[in-house]
Amino acid sequence: MEVILKIAIVMGSISDLEVVKKGINILKEFDVDFEVRILSAHRTPIEALNFSKNAENEFDVIIGAAGKAAHLPGVIASHTILPVIGLPIKSSTLDGLDSLLSIVQMPKGIPVATVALNGSENAALLAIQIMSLKYEVLKDKLKIYREKMREDVLKQDKELVYNL
Repeated sequence: MEVILKIAIVMGSISDLEVVKKGINILKEFDVDFEVRILSAHRTPIEALNFSKNAENEFDVIIGAAGKAAHLPGVIASHTILPVIGLPIKSSTLDGLDSLLSIVQMPKGIPVATVALNGSENAALLAIQIMSLKYEVLKDKLKIYREKMREDVLKQDKELVYNL
């Protein structure tokens, strides 16, 4: 059996790409393969359905990025058993609250994990954490990543004391 080690990032619109790029950088840092698609729950429902039904053969985790009505992650989750992480995109409408609520308020039985508005980095990290249950190498990389964050904060703390 072939090892997948791949994440799908599905955006509702090309306008979501600037936010999504931050998470892509995290995936590259962890050497995780990914595929980015633009599919709309409302404008390309058949294609979104087909993608979702076939995703299990190609991916380990799916990140669904969407703004405004933001139904895309839920639509994807309703047609696959893969973990789906919703990435609400902050929009001009309601300052993004509509996106957040559309993703986080899933009905019982169809869960979608949800990160903060524009939280692309955390969406990528959560996907990697989920995959680390299956791929030990990611667990090790996550530990190193966390240790580097710790060291960076301690360095900032030390510099702050000297610069006051």
